[in-house]
Amino acid sequence: MLINLVSIHACPSPQSIPLANAFLKAYALESAVAVSLVDFFLGDEVAECTAKLVEPLPVAVGFSMYLWNRTFICALADELRRKHPDIILFCGGPEVTADPESILSRGNFDFVITGEGEVPFLSLCQVLKDDGDYSEIAGVLLPGHGNPPPPPPLPNLDSIPSPYLTGVLDTHAFTGILWQLSRGCSFTCDFCFDARGIHGVRHFSLERLEEELRLFAATGVRQIFVLDSTFNLNPKRAKKILRMIEKNAPDIHFHFEVRNEFIDREMAQLFTRIACSLQIGLQSADPEVLKLVGRTFNKADFTTKVGLLNESGAIFGFDLMYGLPGDTLEGFRGSLDYALSLYPNHLDIFPLAVLPGTRLASRGYALNLTWDALPPYVLVASNSFNSADMATAAGLAAACDIFYTRGKAVAWFNAVIALLGLKPSVFLQKFSIWLIEHQGHDSQETDFSDTDILLLQQQFLKELLNSKKTKRFLPLVLDIVNYHYFYASVLLDPPPEPGENSQMSYNLGNICFRLASSARIVHFSYEIEELLECGEPRIAWMYEHLSPAVSAAVIYNNGGTVCTESLADPYITLLEQIRDGDGGLSVSEAGLTHEEADEFFEFALKEGILLKT
Repeated sequence: MLINLVSIHACPSPQSIPLANAFLKAYALESAVAVSLVDFFLGDEVAECTAKLVEPLPVAVGFSMYLWNRTFICALADELRRKHPDIILFCGGPEVTADPESILSRGNFDFVITGEGEVPFLSLCQVLKDDGDYSEIAGVLLPGHGNPPPPPPLPNLDSIPSPYLTGVLDTHAFTGILWQLSRGCSFTCDFCFDARGIHGVRHFSLERLEEELRLFAATGVRQIFVLDSTFNLNPKRAKKILRMIEKNAPDIHFHFEVRNEFIDREMAQLFTRIACSLQIGLQSADPEVLKLVGRTFNKADFTTKVGLLNESGAIFGFDLMYGLPGDTLEGFRGSLDYALSLYPNHLDIFPLAVLPGTRLASRGYALNLTWDALPPYVLVASNSFNSADMATAAGLAAACDIFYTRGKAVAWFNAVIALLGLKPSVFLQKFSIWLIEHQGHDSQETDFSDTDILLLQQQFLKELLNSKKTKRFLPLVLDIVNYHYFYASVLLDPPPEPGENSQMSYNLGNICFRLASSARIVHFSYEIEELLECGEPRIAWMYEHLSPAVSAAVIYNNGGTVCTESLADPYITLLEQIRDGDGGLSVSEAGLTHEEADEFFEFALKEGILLKT
């Protein structure tokens, strides 16, 4: 007997892991029923997916449903029902628990599973194996049977075998890992479904987590996305896990969702001792707006805690939401200005979604909210945020995604807007208008490569700084923008393979070189070392104290550290010959002796700037 459990992912990515279904399979291993995990992506052909699901023919097919894949799953279930009416079809997941009756009303599912699925799924496997009746299983909801509450969650999460430690999920098969350290949420935000019906947090044991960490490190996992709604809710436990990561998996990059109020200096420093990035749910900088959706906000405390992250050098970003009840376009702009003033590495900005089953959905009409009835349930308009305002806010969000986040502008953005005397939201509004004029409507950051975005930044800044008052600053600004772009691109590239033995002798006649893929040759209008010595960009001050001096440098990855080496023209010429040429080198054309070139090659090979071929 075979049961297929289907995961529909938004797109191929390091987060395309069928973890929810893997938990079900791991818990049902004792049933001896064959359970197969099947993965598809939005945009796959329904007919092709159907053919894969019925070869071989299963007894049942179950789907893990979220708001982003509901439409696709329903289409796939329709096709399966039409072609293979004897297969039992069911689904579970957050979207099902929030809106079971609507899903059952379509008539293409035999039943749905609400709440946590491990216990009901194990019971289903046992019942199907014995050819029994699944209608009496707690958590299984059939059409026309009302909407009873889901069964209570498992009190001991360690009773669910680890999908990784049991081999249900092979860590070698994925470019990233989803890691669940706990379940539940202690907060009651009106727009979120996480804490509906179940308040509080249950934890997997630290012993289990450490065993999983060791497996991840031993199998070469490169990045891990921690799924906890609030990783640092229990600061003492969070610090233990951070030290555990430092000890067992120092080479893996982690992504955490955190709350700022639980950050202290020690935690901020612990975050910097591992490779990680943090996401903080700001949503709005207006306490009254947040109060309307069950959140609190202390701006002074938020600023202080984020200051600890900046002091420690931690990498972090914010979530911002537009269209919240009581918010306005001007209020959203104020939140955007505040968020960018805190130097986040990135901002994730999105419209309010009125999700089924949330407190906001039950209050939505009383609050005069209008939203889409179908996923993703995005707000259309409210009394304080009309549809035109929503469109303007969406343009600001896209501008921020492109210019600031994808443009890697954190190090210099505030310096440039200070020079121009603009608020961040005004600057981004100008960029949004400029982008429409040059690229057309509805441009998104996914439309552009990193190089495209750098060119957009350069072109926009050239036009913005074209006045008599600001034009003199343009070469300096472009140097700063270019440096940080290439620094970030080198940082994100994998470092070169370890070099050859540094004691070997090098001879131009019989050794060929190539520029390391992570190395960048960059030309500047100012001496780059002087620019870097200035620290945080203060453009007007730098203009007064530095003199233009054409320079060039190679920016490269040396064992995981990004280095910048300012080089004289002959050495830059030699590197450019290697980068652009057909394998031949002309030392004399570069203006060097063979002895000088040999000495430079030895240095460049040791540093990882050049590789031997």
